[in-house]
Amino acid sequence: MGESSICQVRATVMQYDDGNKRWVPTGEGGQAFSRVQIYHNTVANTFRLVGRKMQGDQQVVINCPIDKRLKYNQATANFHQWRDARNVWGLNFCSKEEAILFADGMMHALEVLSAHADSGYSSLPRPVQNGPSPEELEQQRRYHSHDFSWGWGGADVLVSVSRGEMKVLL
Repeated sequence: MGESSICQVRATVMQYDDGNKRWVPTGEGGQAFSRVQIYHNTVANTFRLVGRKMQGDQQVVINCPIDKRLKYNQATANFHQWRDARNVWGLNFCSKEEAILFADGMMHALEVLSAHADSGYSSLPRPVQNGPSPEELEQQRRYHSHDFSWGWGGADVLVSVSRGEMKVLL
């Protein structure tokens, strides 16, 4: 298991310089596009945002955990921003479509983190297991009808959950 990318866009990563009251590009070499990805660690149910310059040495210009308390702001169609414990970050996207894609990924991450925190379960990493966890089964029961699948001992299993009844379809 581990981390998987749920979103990838091109944007210039910016930080707000409070002393000079202006946005400045992060990293060396000035304003250049970076590949910005949102990663989800499914075992620990955590998310982080990582950006690397697309040119040269692919310098990491941001590696920021996404916390459920993060306040995400779509300031304009092409510029989004948020604050962590030390910095105010911004992304200047190369297109509105990339901005929408990123916003969808960020909102998904925040929704998952919020739902996990509101469920009353521990935020400690869950043990690796075959099949869905008790929290995932409960989440499936809350929605009237959903299908999902997972690998188990080399075989793929399809499960249909409808109105609290679970059917295993091999």
